[in-house]
Amino acid sequence: MATPRPVPSLSLRVLAECERSKARACELWLPHGPVLTPVFMPVGTQGTIKGLTTEQLQNLGCSICLGNTYHLGMRPGPELIKKAGGLHSFMNWKHNLLTDSGGFQMVSLVELSEVTEEGVKFKSPYDGKEILLTPEKSIEIQNALGSDIMMQLDDVVSSTVTGPRVEEAMHRSVRWLDRCIAAQKNPEKQNLFAIIQGGLSPELRKKCLEEMTKRDVPGFAIGGLSGGEEKNHFWKMVTLSTDHLPREKPRYLMGVGYATDLVVCVALGCDMFDCVFPTRTARFGSALVPWGVLQLKNKQYANDFHPIDQSCECPTCKRYTRAFLNTLYKKETTALYHITIHNITYQLTLMRSIRESILQGRFPQFIQQFMETMYVNKEKYPTWATEALASVNIILE
Repeated sequence: MATPRPVPSLSLRVLAECERSKARACELWLPHGPVLTPVFMPVGTQGTIKGLTTEQLQNLGCSICLGNTYHLGMRPGPELIKKAGGLHSFMNWKHNLLTDSGGFQMVSLVELSEVTEEGVKFKSPYDGKEILLTPEKSIEIQNALGSDIMMQLDDVVSSTVTGPRVEEAMHRSVRWLDRCIAAQKNPEKQNLFAIIQGGLSPELRKKCLEEMTKRDVPGFAIGGLSGGEEKNHFWKMVTLSTDHLPREKPRYLMGVGYATDLVVCVALGCDMFDCVFPTRTARFGSALVPWGVLQLKNKQYANDFHPIDQSCECPTCKRYTRAFLNTLYKKETTALYHITIHNITYQLTLMRSIRESILQGRFPQFIQQFMETMYVNKEKYPTWATEALASVNIILE
């Protein structure tokens, strides 16, 4: 049972820690209620999870989801959303919201952006107009949106970039954090998270961690990863970060959503995750299952009258067959909605199972069973995953 709501706008209580790894189960209190971690947060770029209503998302047991500051700031704009009473009211969502800062668009819309010390100049993908997003403007928009967790504007470079630009972005992110802190108007209601940068350089990551943890912000995110870099570099930057982040504050690993990545990064000490993967892959007819992915659009499922996953409790698996979804995919967008419901359920169920295993003191055993189911035999285990787990004393048999 959740404890009574504390006074601060954010509080974290560590309920259990794995004796062998850095995994932990926490109770995170936010203005719109408790979030039990480890948690996966679905991404609703425009204030909605594509294909789903907020009621459907709530019925799946989701307690926090994301909105995109850049896109919501462009359309419909912060003024309209503020008039509506904030993003919660605008999208009819009674639970917690996290909004990103707009910084990721420096990478995803790199051909439309230019970074200076003042901020990021964008050409709008909607009408081509030039826009300057500064740390102050990002916070102003997020204050208007009224999200429970706001992200600082950081200087983001692709994880495959090397050289002086990475160090420049790291130092600028620290300076921009100070500007975001100064611009924050609602600290009693909204929580500003810092974002750790530094690319794939241990030295730069450590320097960024040292500087940002001096600031008394409510939480920290690990940014600038999961963008195409080698997994061997990825996990080392994750564990280096969690080694230096404070125990009493939430740790959010940005942009991670593959099942194996989630399991391994919980072992490395992360609490919160987000990614468009489960919803985006649903739109391509791909359903997530404990043993991988089913490509439901493929003709092999045309006469398959099993549910996507017989062990899944989602509305899709209770009501529809693979054959039906295969037929529907070719003709109706409804198929994408059904698969999206399943994929989000899969992610949320996975995180709940991870959490329960930590609370029950059997997280290493959970990982062993997860890997055996996902990869069938040890020879197929990803090398990076076995090495990452071994680094926190979980040796796969």
